[in-house]
Amino acid sequence: MSEAQKLERGLGLVEATSLNMTFMVGIGPFVVIPFVIQAMHGPASLLAWAAGAALAALDGCIWAELGAAMPQAGGSYVFLREAYGPARWGHLLSFLFIWQTVFQGPLSIASGALGFAQYSTFLVTRSSWLTAMARPFGPYAEHIIAAGIIVLVVVLLYRRIAEIGRISIVFSAIVIGTIVWIIWGGAGHFLAPGGLHRVFDFSGVDRAFSWVLLAGLGHGMVQTVYSYLGYYNVCNLGGEMKDPERNIPRAIFISILGITVLYLAMQVSILSVIPWREAASSKFIVSTFIERAYGGRWAALATSLILVTALGSVFSAMLGYSRVPYAAALDGNFFSVFGRVHPKKHFPHISLVALGAAAMAFSLVFSLVSVIRAILAMRCIIQFVGQAVGLMLLRRRWGSERLPFRMWLYPLPVVLAIAGWVGIFISTGRKPMLASLAAAGAGVLVYLGRARMARQWPFQESAR
Repeated sequence: MSEAQKLERGLGLVEATSLNMTFMVGIGPFVVIPFVIQAMHGPASLLAWAAGAALAALDGCIWAELGAAMPQAGGSYVFLREAYGPARWGHLLSFLFIWQTVFQGPLSIASGALGFAQYSTFLVTRSSWLTAMARPFGPYAEHIIAAGIIVLVVVLLYRRIAEIGRISIVFSAIVIGTIVWIIWGGAGHFLAPGGLHRVFDFSGVDRAFSWVLLAGLGHGMVQTVYSYLGYYNVCNLGGEMKDPERNIPRAIFISILGITVLYLAMQVSILSVIPWREAASSKFIVSTFIERAYGGRWAALATSLILVTALGSVFSAMLGYSRVPYAAALDGNFFSVFGRVHPKKHFPHISLVALGAAAMAFSLVFSLVSVIRAILAMRCIIQFVGQAVGLMLLRRRWGSERLPFRMWLYPLPVVLAIAGWVGIFISTGRKPMLASLAAAGAGVLVYLGRARMARQWPFQESAR
C-alpha cells in the first residue's frame, strides 16, 4: 500500500470511546423504551436491559480479542477472512459480510436518521410554523428529514480523522449530558413517597417465571440489544487507532459499562415519573417525561438534545461502516474504486459517499420499525455467530499467545454469546429470519458466480 493509500492513526482512547458511546445511544433507547416496557409488562423491562448488556459484554470479549489482534480497517471483514482462512472459507464468509453490509450498513444508518425524523415530530406538532413547513410534504415529511440528515452527516465526515475525533467528543458529551439530565430529573421522584412503588409496580402482572416471560424477554432483548449495538465500532476503525492493542479492548468495555449504567438509571427514572402502563404506549417517552417533570419548554430543549444524539449516532455509524467496503476493495474482494483514499484528507471518500447515497435511498423507502428487526436478523448468523466460531478456530490455529488481549474464562463467554445471538435471531420473527437467510443465499450465489469468473476458490483447481 502506498503512503497516499494509508489511513491516518489519529484516534486515541478518548475519541474511540466517544465514537462507541455516541453510536450506541443515538435514537435507540428513546424510541425502544416503550416497546421494552410493553414486551416485559412493566418493571421487568429492567431485566431486558440487563440481559442486553450481558450479551453485549460477552460479545465484547470476542471483539476485543479479534480487534486487538488485527487492528485494521474493516473489522469483521478482516476477522472472518483470517479466522476461516483467506484462501478458502474465509474468502467466502468475508465476501458474505460485505454483501450483508451493503444492505444492513445503510439500513443501520437509515434507522438513526428515521429515528431523528420521528422524534422531531414532537417539536413540529407544538410549533405552528414548523407544522406549516411540514404540511406540503404530507406523510413523506419524516423521510425527507431523514434523507437530509444523512446528507449533513456526509458533509461533516468529509474531513481528516483527527478532526472527526474532536467532533465525536462533542457529540459524546451531549449524549451523556442528556441522559444524566434525564436521570437527575427522575431521581427526586424515585426518592419521594410512592416513587419506588411506581418503578416496581407489578400489580396485575403474573411474576411467576414461565415461557410467556421468557418469550417476552426475547422480544424485549431484540429492542435493548439494538440500543447497545455499536460497542464494536472501534474495530472498524482499527487502522486509524493509536496503540490499538490496548485501546480497542478498553474502548469496548468502557463504553459497554458506561452505557449500561446510564440505560438502567434512565429506565428507573422514567418509571418513577410515568406509570408503566402509560409509558408502554408513549411515542415520545423521554419528551413526555421531561414535560411532566419540568414543563413544556424544558421538554422542547430535551427533544432538541435527543435529536443531537441521534445525529451523533448516524455520524459514528457512517464513519465506521464506510471503512468496511474500503478494506474489502484493498483486499481485491470488492470493487476497486472503494479503495481510493482522499489525496489530502486521507480517508476513503468514495466508500463514504456511496454508503451515504444508499442510506439516503433506504431512508426514503422504509419505516423505522421495519428496519430494527431486519438489522439484527441479518447480522446474527454471519457476523456475530460466525465471528464467535471463527475466534475459536483462530485460537486453535494461532494459540492464545498471539492475542494481545485474552478474555477471562474462555471459552465460556464465547459459547454463551453464540447461544444469545441464536436466541435473538429466533426472536426477530419469521419474516426477518427468512429475509436474512434469503439474502445470505443470494450472496452465496453471487460469490460463486464471481469466483467462477475470476477462477477463485472453490474453482481455482479447475483452472489448472
